[in-house]
Amino acid sequence: MDMKNVVSISLGASAGDYDYTTRFMGQPFRLRRFGVDHDLRKALDLLARWQGECDAIGLGLVADHLLVGTRRWEDPTTAELEAAVCEVPVTTGARLRGFLDEWAIRHIQAHEQRCFTNARVLFLSGLANYAIAQAVSEYTHNLSFADPLLQLGLPTILGSVAQLEAYAALTAPVQRPLQAVWGKAPPALRDAWTRRILDRAARHASVLVGPHDDLGAAGRGALDRKIVLTSAITDEEVKRLGEQGVGVVIDRTPKLLDRVVGLNVIEAMIIAALGRQHRDDVLHDEYLEIFGDMKFAPRVLYPSGRPRRVHRFAFVIHPLSREYLKASKPVELASRIAPSVVLPVIEKLIAYSPPFVYSRVTGIRSPTGTEAEGWLITVGGTPKELLAHGPEFTYRRLLAAAKIAEGLGAQIMGLGAFTKVVGDAGVTVAKRAGIPITTGNSYSASAALWAAADAVKRLGLLSRNADGRVAGKAMVVGATGAIGAVCARLLAMSFEDVYLVSPEIAKLLTLRETILADTPDAVLHLSSKADENLRDMDLVVTATSGAGKKILDIMKVKPGCVITDVARPLDLPAAEVAKRPDVLVIESGEIQVPGGVRMRDIGLPDGVVYACLAETIVLALEGRFESYTVGRNIEWEKVKEIYKLGLKHGMRLAAISGVNGPFTDEDIARVRALALGARARWPGREPARGPAASPDRPIPARGSRPAGSRTGTPGEARTR
Repeated sequence: MDMKNVVSISLGASAGDYDYTTRFMGQPFRLRRFGVDHDLRKALDLLARWQGECDAIGLGLVADHLLVGTRRWEDPTTAELEAAVCEVPVTTGARLRGFLDEWAIRHIQAHEQRCFTNARVLFLSGLANYAIAQAVSEYTHNLSFADPLLQLGLPTILGSVAQLEAYAALTAPVQRPLQAVWGKAPPALRDAWTRRILDRAARHASVLVGPHDDLGAAGRGALDRKIVLTSAITDEEVKRLGEQGVGVVIDRTPKLLDRVVGLNVIEAMIIAALGRQHRDDVLHDEYLEIFGDMKFAPRVLYPSGRPRRVHRFAFVIHPLSREYLKASKPVELASRIAPSVVLPVIEKLIAYSPPFVYSRVTGIRSPTGTEAEGWLITVGGTPKELLAHGPEFTYRRLLAAAKIAEGLGAQIMGLGAFTKVVGDAGVTVAKRAGIPITTGNSYSASAALWAAADAVKRLGLLSRNADGRVAGKAMVVGATGAIGAVCARLLAMSFEDVYLVSPEIAKLLTLRETILADTPDAVLHLSSKADENLRDMDLVVTATSGAGKKILDIMKVKPGCVITDVARPLDLPAAEVAKRPDVLVIESGEIQVPGGVRMRDIGLPDGVVYACLAETIVLALEGRFESYTVGRNIEWEKVKEIYKLGLKHGMRLAAISGVNGPFTDEDIARVRALALGARARWPGREPARGPAASPDRPIPARGSRPAGSRTGTPGEARTR
């Protein structure tokens, strides 16, 4: 079988030239490449020399004829090179690139944890990569194009596909003379001008699209941790980009041979193998037949030698009280004058302020190697102000925050503190926002019991019975709420007696049925008020949305009781906690995030975040860009799943914190000693005389022990 000869004449660097033989489509080929270092005259001379000695010619690193929107323009340089070849077929690889580029984007999106989802993508040339821009625009609206800057020296970056199409319509007819004018500018001025503007645009992007030869126009810092989408890149070029800080290189040209060649070469080989006289003679079905039998994919390369993915999130925070507003120096100074007048006015005014970015969050790194970065976005309303307005008031501010997050490139946004309580608990915001929303309540529920279990263990005042349950009594205040209901289900599996407290009687009855369906041998007691049974409790979880209202009387709590305060704002203020040094009150939900986390102060130790924020981070690390937890009914399976995902990504329970900060081992020992001393004097609770008609008294679940019973087990066998 005769050997086919394909020659590639490239406007690129001659350093990448090659001459080697291979087999393709069952035929032997000799492939030769000649780079001309952007010397057009030299390219024309090589075309004249080689077209009589080969079967097909490929033109490399030339611009395809523009097809932007519904309009088409011929590139004059490409047209001149094509016209110089009349004896053999010649191709730029445009037809092959037309569908392989789009396929590459879809393949990468499906197999690389949706890396284009709401990504900020900068194209060095949108005109040359219009088909790619169209494909990427299905996954993100954050597209920008440097065509005016790099082609004409105009100090602007286009911000949408529509702007790119308008730019093409205005400038395509006069591109060549305008480029000639810009090309006559002094190189030092031209390079400095271009680099300064391109650097700024590249720093804001997460993905850069363009020829690897042109990426040097951006400085090292601008390429740090970026994803570069390019074509036909060599190992040497990958190494060079790695030295400039690039995290991931995606070569959308599949490696079909034993070395990297451009699509112009592949298409020239197909034309030669089929014996066609013109590139347009190859039918689409023939391309499908050729590639349908091949196993290939875009190349995903890591210059550092290890996989590196960076996912992005946003999280909404807000001031929890007037005191938080004093963190601002002007507010703090003004409040000294007349705090009773100034602070209420400022509190009302700030509630109407637009959202803004409070802090960037960086340095989060999972043991899996995946990284996450994000932004904390502040809305101004305190819980009091949010409750003083209708839900739409808060929805508008959260949607404005979501718009900011989307523009920053966040792939998911979490709702913090009271913003996840207002209205329908995130459902409306998730429907209207352009990015997925999560309240974080699944992880908050998990972390609440995680912290409580750790606290009970460290105090060492309770034991376990024969079937492994904690020999004690637990209470959930706010049991019918989103977090409270899940806490109740978890405690029903691990404590001998569980008391469920809520003023919503119908929901309490429904919750009891749900728990008993999963855990038939659970012993449940229902009440509308917390104080009725506090004296007997070993663990109390408060999970209300009372916005600072008094929920329980801490003076009635049993010495050595662990109170896990999940509510934000806290159900138990510092002044109340200080009254009972023999009780361990913890602010549940704090999670230690893996890596060297860097962000502004949120009132927690370094690297520690609230569980609702931790859920957002875990979902980002996992690449689960979905509205995970919204609404008031938390899915049981999601609580378990997010806990496991947190462990996978290195999340761990932070030091148990109280209103005055983390508890040390000495603090725990002090509470234990005080509790043991106080218990000797603690008055016993009188046994209940049976179920009462009043909803304010505990109602035992069917088949359970009476509320006042302290001995015995609820059944011979327990189902786990």
